[in-house]
Amino acid sequence: PDETEELLAMRLIAQCCLYGVDRNPMATDLAKLSLWLATLAKNHPFTFLDHAIRCGDSLVGLTRRQIETFSWESEFTTGQLWEKKVRDYTTAALRERQVLLGLGDDYGVPALKRARLEKADELLDYVRFIGDAAICAFFSADKDKAREGKRQEFIERLSDTDFSKRPIAEVKALRGGKFPVTPFHWEIEFPEVFDRENPGFDGIVGNPPFMGGMRISQSLSAPFLDYLYFLCPGAGDRTDLVAYFFRRAFTLIRQGSTFGLVATKTIAQGDTRGGGLSWICKNGGSIYSASRRLKWPGAAAVIVSVVHMTKGECHEPRDLDGKKVSTITSYLFHQGTNDEPEHLKANQQKAFIGCNILGMGFTFDDTNPVATPIADMHRLLAKDTKNAQLIYPFIGGQEINSSPTQEPERWVIDFGEMLEEQASQWTDLFAIVRAKVWPEREMKDGAYLKKWWQYGRSNKKGTELMRKRQQVLTVAQTSNSLGFVFQPSNRVFAHTVVIFPLLELSGFAVIQSRVHQGWALFFGAKMKDDARYIPTDCFETFPFPAGFETNAALEAAGREYYEFRAALMVRQNEGLTKTYNRFHDPEESTPDIHQLRQLHAQMDAAVLTAY
Repeated sequence: PDETEELLAMRLIAQCCLYGVDRNPMATDLAKLSLWLATLAKNHPFTFLDHAIRCGDSLVGLTRRQIETFSWESEFTTGQLWEKKVRDYTTAALRERQVLLGLGDDYGVPALKRARLEKADELLDYVRFIGDAAICAFFSADKDKAREGKRQEFIERLSDTDFSKRPIAEVKALRGGKFPVTPFHWEIEFPEVFDRENPGFDGIVGNPPFMGGMRISQSLSAPFLDYLYFLCPGAGDRTDLVAYFFRRAFTLIRQGSTFGLVATKTIAQGDTRGGGLSWICKNGGSIYSASRRLKWPGAAAVIVSVVHMTKGECHEPRDLDGKKVSTITSYLFHQGTNDEPEHLKANQQKAFIGCNILGMGFTFDDTNPVATPIADMHRLLAKDTKNAQLIYPFIGGQEINSSPTQEPERWVIDFGEMLEEQASQWTDLFAIVRAKVWPEREMKDGAYLKKWWQYGRSNKKGTELMRKRQQVLTVAQTSNSLGFVFQPSNRVFAHTVVIFPLLELSGFAVIQSRVHQGWALFFGAKMKDDARYIPTDCFETFPFPAGFETNAALEAAGREYYEFRAALMVRQNEGLTKTYNRFHDPEESTPDIHQLRQLHAQMDAAVLTAY
């Protein structure tokens, strides 16, 4: 009398069918509270959920088989060290949990459920500890040999009849410290889900965290990232954290079941696609529904993707952004394959990123308080002409996109590959770098500290190749225009610039054409809504037409387009971004823009003819 049939159904589903895991205990408490409120009946006790809503790191944990062999490897060939004990305890815990699931929800029953859960957890404590100790051995070192040594040590200590030798302190430390990890062994925690024919969950939904692959080791520790690599073969160092949740969800669902996750909009790009959607699609998974660009329904100005997958084949039609399609690839595209394009030998060493200058103390810049004022640079040049040998114009993506002539507004001290003794001979410049760069580098370790007077990262071979030429082709790595421009080679380019030292006007015609732009937009990445040009993905895979270097028609078309665009930008005092915004604006009909469009079409035609 205190509930409707719908409320009864909701409570039964919450008690028997729903499971959840989060590494934040507050999140699990809020999840239980939300489900309590959603299923609350006036004369019934709170829905019992403690057996199903659990706290732990859903990415870090072992299967029952791995715990039996005390290994994080997926297939370990040595004997099953604790097979009987692990299976006996897990089977006994399963019985207790099955009784719990079979109890009703009248008053007094929650106490019985809690007692059953405590008994099941007590039985599983030994199994959990074995699994946690194996994880602890992995996280204890950063090399395979050292990890295996710690694993063997723990095996001996766990096998000893003296319980005081067990690695209790080490496992406790794993859960604390700067980077705490609470392992979660899914098959042990939810045995009724995995101890059945066709094991696993029938469905998974989630909104996992996003984090760029280069930040994972800094935010979650290097061993954590190493563990993710073990967990997900095929992932790369730029794979976003969200892709690992896709892989984990795929392993946890049963054959024929599905999962749907909110994802970063880069889920179908680069290493994130390769380590996530692509791997799943090549290993028995299928995408049956996807929304590529979904505005977050809240105050945050965030664009996300939502992807639904099944383990096994799914029937047509599939749904892509609300349209029925026959297939959805890992690129979240309606045709093609899940494969990556090959990296072509002909394109090797022909495109590279500029220098990553770790420390604005290297620069002369009137807009940055850390930099040295430009007036001081002129004073140093007047004091000693030798200083000019190491002071270069400094160009970033902003100058390329915003300045009509791409003229420098900053300069930079460049000691190149010099040793400290050599660099110190430029007394004034060395003193600036010591005062402004050294204090920042002193807080870092490794090569950044040992060679503090050098940039953080530079392409030595690319720089040597560039300096042999009078000019090089460049593009801002992140932009909405992908406008390629020639620059004098006697400049230092920031890491926000991509350099193509071997392309002349015929190569410009190809790379600026819609043929290449379509390729780069498809295989490149995105930053917010701008294209991000990745040389390995956009250039090294791109097949140029045969003999393009000596193609006179391409040379002529590229020259006419380039010279007209350069004159137009100077005449209008507008950079590439503003020029191409006008170029793509259907309301823009000025004669200059019309002429630029015509020249672009002619250049595209020359490129297609060359192919």
